[in-house]
Amino acid sequence: MTNLILRINNTVTDSTYLAAPSNWIAVDDVNDVFIFSQGGSGVADGSVIPSETLLNRYAVQLDPVNPVTVPKYFLADFSAGLLKEVKLAGNQNKRYVFAADFDGATATEPILEAWDNSGMTTIICSALGSGTPGLSWYKVISTQNALPGANWTGISLAGAGVSNILLLNAGAGALTGAATLYFNFKIVIPGGYLTPSLQTPVLTITYTTN
Repeated sequence: MTNLILRINNTVTDSTYLAAPSNWIAVDDVNDVFIFSQGGSGVADGSVIPSETLLNRYAVQLDPVNPVTVPKYFLADFSAGLLKEVKLAGNQNKRYVFAADFDGATATEPILEAWDNSGMTTIICSALGSGTPGLSWYKVISTQNALPGANWTGISLAGAGVSNILLLNAGAGALTGAATLYFNFKIVIPGGYLTPSLQTPVLTITYTTN
């Protein structure tokens, strides 16, 4: 059985996990969650995991006309009780940001998807396009082979299918052995969305093994 560990780069150094393992933090897929925010006092790298009230205070400011790219991406590290910022995430031309670390071969190419729930049944929340995958706010891009580029567009992530998933091996197929696959992620909230709400989609990585 091939195991997966998702890791985040907690530094501003754009280097691989192999080159600088101490820069990376493993995600506990049972207890940890990602938090996306405007950032501020108490919602910053190294802060105690904030209350809902504090998160609301520093929520992303919406715009009646222009799209807004979320500026801050955090891992709420349950074991440490602290926020750990994914400092290279978002609309940045950075390559080594999120790492899907596999300890062996796979039978299929690993795929990143986004759903309303862990059962992977629906994509009806606003953040995933209210059922229209192309309108998802969640944007992802493989950085396995190259930098994403300035102001990268990426794929609108929502559900399954072909156009709204991310092939983590950049389309090269199943893994023949242990490998670390890299990607970047950002959230772009469309202009005119003026209904503050709690958005809690679930990111999943799916693959099969022999």
